[in-house]
Order: sequence, then structure tokens, then C-alpha cells
Amino acid sequence: MTGGTLIVGASQAGLQLAVSLRQLGDTAPITLVGEESHAPYQRPPLSKEFLAGRTDVESLAFRAPAYYADAGIDLVSGERVTGIALDASGRPGSGTARTAGGRALPFDRLALTVGAGPRRLDVPGSGLDGICSLRDRDDAAELRTRLASASRVVVVGGGFIGLEAAAVARDQGKDVTVVEAADRLIARAVAPVVSEFYLQAHRRRGSRVLLSTGVTGFDGVDGRVSAVRLADGRALPADLVLVGVGVVPRTELAEQLGLECEGGIVVDACARTSNPHVVAAGDCTAQPHPLTGVGRVRLESVQNAVAQATAAAATMLGRPVPNPPVPWFWSYQGDLKLQIAGLSSGYDEYVVRGEPADERFSVLYYRRGELLAADAVNNPADYMAVRKALTDGRTVPAAPAADAGTPLKTLLTARADAVTSA
Repeated sequence: MTGGTLIVGASQAGLQLAVSLRQLGDTAPITLVGEESHAPYQRPPLSKEFLAGRTDVESLAFRAPAYYADAGIDLVSGERVTGIALDASGRPGSGTARTAGGRALPFDRLALTVGAGPRRLDVPGSGLDGICSLRDRDDAAELRTRLASASRVVVVGGGFIGLEAAAVARDQGKDVTVVEAADRLIARAVAPVVSEFYLQAHRRRGSRVLLSTGVTGFDGVDGRVSAVRLADGRALPADLVLVGVGVVPRTELAEQLGLECEGGIVVDACARTSNPHVVAAGDCTAQPHPLTGVGRVRLESVQNAVAQATAAAATMLGRPVPNPPVPWFWSYQGDLKLQIAGLSSGYDEYVVRGEPADERFSVLYYRRGELLAADAVNNPADYMAVRKALTDGRTVPAAPAADAGTPLKTLLTARADAVTSA
């Protein structure tokens, strides 16, 4: 080999893939290239501890600067890959990537870990100063600086990132309004009972939350945002706006290579793209359901990035790919800690354990009587019990699970059969 492995995207998945290759004994050159000027860093704290000022940029780094040279990983920061061409030679998977700065990066193996970018609002005034997104470290640093002097903050989008940032702003004494176009909060991820809990919890803490409300534009004074225009004709005064309306997987390079893309770069359980000599991992991918293998899902989580990258490294080296772990996620919104185990999509029944009004409860999701997932709010014991059940291929019967006084770990039983598609 001459070019070694090129990993495009210095993300959590990108770094994990490089680390996994070394852990599996690969000694070939590895180049990890990312368009940000920073070495790979943790993203989850950006909307939580970092935004709140409880941690600094140094603590976000995954590895000490010396690690990359010691591990034989050539980290190329601040370079955006604009084009990739696979060789027409007899070496499948080899080729050359080119960056916006004119750099050529030859490779023998290629991995795409390019992540996703923030979805933009295409409405009048969207380019005004003071309208921010929150996806990378620079976004978070800018938002933290602006938040210090802001007084009226409008968050457009009632998903996890928006609600986490709203909680930070509110804890700093800001006037906070959350505007959500759907009829409930975090609707794609949780049951209505959990959405209603978060609606009331944020309102109790002083945030205004507007549901079923679209944004039609922004007003400004001297080039700076001054108000958010709503579809019902109202205008919300604002000196800082965070737009958090989801992300779009970055598929441009994959499409250039002719790879199948549908809701992300399509990969199999081994992280192979439609070209089996090219792998992909992380937020940019659409993969088989990790527990059932049925259908495709796109998962935005640390756990998935690590798991997919580990699988991709094994695939590149022709090693057995480990079984996919149970997906898990978390969202800390001030003192409200949500932990999710499993995937609840396709549920036909759910059980609520505890009282949401007490701000400590969990929701267990079922399909055809078999456990799919759990949302646990300030309830780590239930979260761990469900995660263990799903990991071990067991279930928790729905009827006894409804008794919050019975520890879930005492109810784990064998599954009747595997979960099948709806």
C-alpha cells in the first residue's frame, strides 16, 4: 500500500475509526482530514456544559495533541475535501482526494465520516447578525459569547439541542421563548406523554413555549436581529436567536462517488456503502435497524458513531464485525436528565412508570408485547434495567412494569421471540 487509509471527516466517528484500526493492529498510514481548524472534540457538551460556561475548550478534546503523532495518525485540520476520484486501476477502493486548498491526498482505503450540517431556515432576514446555529465548537463559542450580553432569546425548534440551549439561557436569567412548528416537543423521538412533560417542565421553569407555530421571517435593526416573525402575524422581540431545526446529512462527496444515498449515505451492518470498498460511519449514514436489521434508520449519537466506526475498521481489515450494541442516547436539560435505551419507533403500546409531575418517571415502549425501548427522566435505574434487558435479548412484561414500586431489574424475562417488522 502507498496511500494507506484516508478518513474524510475528523469527527467522533472519524477518530474512532482511526483508533480502532490501530487497536486491530493496522500499521498502514492513516490520514484523518477535517475542515475545522480544531483537532477532534466532543460535541454533546456544546449545548450543555460548554454553553453554560462550566467547561472550557481544552476539556472538549478527545486526545492530547501528542497522541496523533504517537499513533501514526496524520491529522490534517482546516482542510475541506471538495472532490474524490477512485482509481480506474486494478486496486479497488484506491484513489485521490483533493481539498479546497489544492492539496492531493492519495489513498488505498477510503472512509467517509463527514457528519451532518445544521438545517437552515430559508426565510426573509435569516442572514441577520444575531441568528445562530449550534453544531460545532465555533458555533458554541459564538453563542456562549452572545448569550452573555443577550436579554431576549428565541429558540426556533423544540428538539433536543433547542431545549438544552433554552435551559442554559433560562438558567442565566434570560427571557426565553421556544417556537416549535410541530404540535409537541421532540415529537420524532418520544411519546406524547414525554412531550407533554417537557412542555410543562420548561414552562414551570419560566420559558414560554409556542407549539404549532411557524416562523416566517426575522426583522432587524442596523443589520442585527430584533424580532422573530410568526406565521400567525405576531412578532417576538429578540436580540439573540438560535435556530435548531434539525440537521442534514452531508452526502455530497458520496453522491460524487456514485454511492447510494437515501436519507444519508446508505450502509450495511458492516458500514459498507454501495461500493463495498468504501465505508462510512456516523451521522452521515442511513443504516439497517441495529436491533432488527429491518428498514433503515439514521442515528445521531455518540454511541452509534463509536459502534459504526468500530465496525468500519473491522470491515476494512477483513475482520469479524462485532454485533451492534443497543442504541442509547441522553439529553440533559438543566436538572432534567433524559436517558433513552433502544429505539421506540413502531411501538403500539407504552407504559408509564411513576408520575411525570414528580419529575422522576420512565416510559417503556412495546410492540406486540415485546420491549423496544425506554425513556427515563431522572431515573437511571430504569434506564440501566431496560438497556440490560435489550442487550441480553430479554424483555420486561408490560403489566407488572406499570407498578413503579417494583424494580425493573426484578422483572427481566426471556423474550417470546425476536422483534419483527411492523
